[in-house]
This record gives sequence, structure tokens and C-alpha cells, in this order.
Amino acid sequence: MNYLSLGLSVSAVLLLSTMTPVQGEDPRERGALAGERYRVIVSTDIGGSDNDDFQSMVHFLLYADLFDIEGLLSSPPGAGRAGHIHEVIDAYAIDHPKLIRHSENFPHPDRLRALVKQGAVEPAPEQGFSEPTEGSRWIVERARADDPRPLYALVWGSITDVAQAVHDAPDIKAKLRVHFISSWNRAMDRASRDYLHGCHSDLWWIESDTTFRGMYVGGNQEGDLGNKTFLDEHVRGHGALGDLLVEKLPAIKMGDTPSVLYLLAGDPDNPESDHWGGRFVPSGHGPRYWTDSQDPALREGKYPGAKTVNRWREAYLRDWRTRMDWLAPENSR
Repeated sequence: MNYLSLGLSVSAVLLLSTMTPVQGEDPRERGALAGERYRVIVSTDIGGSDNDDFQSMVHFLLYADLFDIEGLLSSPPGAGRAGHIHEVIDAYAIDHPKLIRHSENFPHPDRLRALVKQGAVEPAPEQGFSEPTEGSRWIVERARADDPRPLYALVWGSITDVAQAVHDAPDIKAKLRVHFISSWNRAMDRASRDYLHGCHSDLWWIESDTTFRGMYVGGNQEGDLGNKTFLDEHVRGHGALGDLLVEKLPAIKMGDTPSVLYLLAGDPDNPESDHWGGRFVPSGHGPRYWTDSQDPALREGKYPGAKTVNRWREAYLRDWRTRMDWLAPENSR
């Protein structure tokens, strides 16, 4: 519809164009679940102040057959270290024989272990960058690999290593796609985030400051879909991975998981379209920067954009349940 022909102002047209309905068609016709294969690096503060990174890493490895995983980086700063990533891989190794019955594409545990790198353990100084780390060097190496596909960097902790990599090798921006779970992580190293935002406005990135909270706030939480009941019924007792997840945190939080859900279902080239991991809007800061929608219809409580995640809650939890059932006790033989 041509709203301008109705005599509306330009500002009114822009408002109408952003007010999209809360409901939509399930986006699974695109994404990793539809057979599209993406290169992925995860940068995480696992082992730090919040155990939900353990939950997200377990979830991610249960979908490891669908991705080309190219790096698992420990990027606190704080208490988290690469050893905490290995803790999850050790559980994955126990369950790997069951997983490969369902897909031969689940990587061998030793392959994953070789991808673990230690990143920065301190926040960047005021300028937003410092010295290269094993993690930042690995990002540069993989971004420069002879592969035409983009490299998705899912940042679940401080963005320190991504900022260092971009500073050291600005050419990688042509390949790099960053999905940053911001909020607390942003506060842990504000200088690195502000450096990227201020000096690299051409970087492709999604900054999710509140949208990700739809993972555990709102949506259908009836019956076995509750944050605690889902884990009690479908995760606890389901392999070493299931038990590790519940041991670390006995109710769903998994605040970093929407960055994975974004790639599982939806068109990753278009952050403004529906994804299991949320829908985002351009802010006017650079041509390839998206963040949380401020549309009131998409707010869950005090969290803008959260309904663009939690409206798919039943779909993504049921899909995850299918994979957790591969590790159920009755499938032990």
C-alpha cells in the first residue's frame, strides 16, 4: 500500500512500516534446519559469572552436525577459561556414539578440542584494543580462509577478541558477520564494543541488547514448556550433556542461544525478517548494523524485541527435545 498517497506524513509512514504483526509463518524454510550450512565461531565467557553459557554450549553442540564449526573461543574477561569449553566437549564425547547414529556429520570430539582457543582475559583499555590473543588471531585466520561463505561470529561474552581481530585485520570485515549478545557482555568490556561501533560502522553485526531475553521470558510456558519443567522432563537424565546442563543451571535461561536459533531457522542475510532467534531493525548507524526493535507490540515486559524470539518458543523447544531424546536412557543400547 502507498501510505503517502493517503496523505500521511513521512514519519507516519516510517512508523507504520516498522509495526509488523507479532505472529508470522514459521521461518524453517530457510536456515541450517533447511540444509543451509554456515561457518561459525563461538566466542563465550563460559565459566564466568553466569552458568547459562554452559546451557547454550550444550544446546549448540546438539546441533553441531548442521554447522561448520571453525572456532570455540574463551573470551571472558573474568573467571571463564578454555577449560570450561573442554568440560562441555568431554560430556559431548561421552554422548557422541549416540549422536552419530542420527547424523554422521556430528564432529569428532577431538576435532572440537582442536578448535578451542583462549582469548582475552582482561577487558581492553580505553582505546578498545590491545595486543593480539590466540583467540583474535584465530578469528583473523578463519575469516581469511579460502571459502566464499561468510564467517558468523556468535559472541556470548565480551566482544574483546572480535574487536582486536578487526583492528589487526580490517580486511576481514568483508567476511565477518557478528551476532553479539550485548547487555551484561557489553558492560564487561565497553571499550571494545564502543571501538567497533565508533570506528567500524561498515561491520556487519547484530547487537541484541534485549531481544535475546525472549529465550526465557514470556512465550508459551504451559505444561512441559516451562523453564524448569522442560529441563526436568526432557533434559535431565538425557546423556552426559543433559545432566551437565541441568547441573549448571536447573531452569532454562540460555540467553546466548538465540544467536544459534537465528541461524537454525530464518534467512540470515536479512536480520529484519523472522528468525527463531529474533527479528532486528536498522538503527541508522552504518549500513549493516541492526539492533532491538522498539515496536511496543514486540516488547515482552520491559524487554524490547523479546517477543520476536519467544513467539517461536514451542517450535524451537520441541525441535531441541527431539535431539535430547536421542540421548534418552531408552536409547542407550
